[in-house]
Amino acid sequence: MSKRVLFYLLLFCFISLFVLDLFLGSVNISFPDIIKTLATGHNSNHEFEVVILDFRLPKALAAILAGIALSVSGLQMQTVFRNPLAGPDVLGISSGASLGVALLVLGLPSFFTSNISSILGNWALIIAACIGAAVTLFIILIISSRVRDIMTILILGIMIGAAISSVVSILQYFGSESLLKSFVVWTLGSLGNISKLQIGILSSCIALGLTLSFISVKKLDALLLGEKYAYTMGLNLKRTRLLIFISTSILAGSTTAFCGPIAFIGIAIPHICRIIFKTSEHRILLFATIIAGATILLLCDIISQLPGSNLTIPINSVTALIGIPIVIWIITRNRKQNQW
Repeated sequence: MSKRVLFYLLLFCFISLFVLDLFLGSVNISFPDIIKTLATGHNSNHEFEVVILDFRLPKALAAILAGIALSVSGLQMQTVFRNPLAGPDVLGISSGASLGVALLVLGLPSFFTSNISSILGNWALIIAACIGAAVTLFIILIISSRVRDIMTILILGIMIGAAISSVVSILQYFGSESLLKSFVVWTLGSLGNISKLQIGILSSCIALGLTLSFISVKKLDALLLGEKYAYTMGLNLKRTRLLIFISTSILAGSTTAFCGPIAFIGIAIPHICRIIFKTSEHRILLFATIIAGATILLLCDIISQLPGSNLTIPINSVTALIGIPIVIWIITRNRKQNQW
């Protein structure tokens, strides 16, 4: 099967799941009503209009944007570090965002936190997560400008993430039960708490991150052959790393800030695309991961709604159930190849 046909099939699955995600929910709305509301922006039934435009559409768009951002950032990290298990959180960006939220929810006095929340609403968590991710990015950029060995950067990134997670654990240990519950709920991830304005901001951030990714396509192909080979081709390694790290940080950091930490999508999707398209060329893989990431996270969102019931489960639980078997398969597959 040609790659063009595979792209068309993937695109068909994406569109189908997008419409299905808008259709499913606790309120029964017909397909004609959904199409009419999306096309005109209005519906004779005001309740349907509110449900579709203010709840289901932002949630579906959040799934698309988060799937794209995490998948592309995972692809970049796996190529830069030449590690099949590298993901968007390997630099500690997601951990930094979690620390920002933990400091706001668990680290500040309760009366101060409540005042901030009353003034900023759910923007308080987003701003805290963005600051945490930005500080972590700044540390990583300083390290990458002074360290030449990429594996050293990988180890330092993992250590920074572990140190941040330790601080978050300490804050959780001393946090009150009510505040701890609020933080745990945030760590489970959510696609349904994003407004239209926030969708616009998240779209802008991801558009910037993707632009840097497209600029780096040829550089990623060169890095896939090894840094020494890339250097002999005249590639500026420090500048290339800087560009890719900034792109990954924008993609992963903004997604974590707006949607919370969403696991395994960034690790699993690039491998799925490599298997389906049977290529390591990033010009193809980048487009494939964009469509596949959006498609898979839409599927996860549909599953999390437990169609046929009024219950929902955290999006992180669904992505883990889908992603973990793929990661296990990758490990066992690589181990068998190494034995040969």
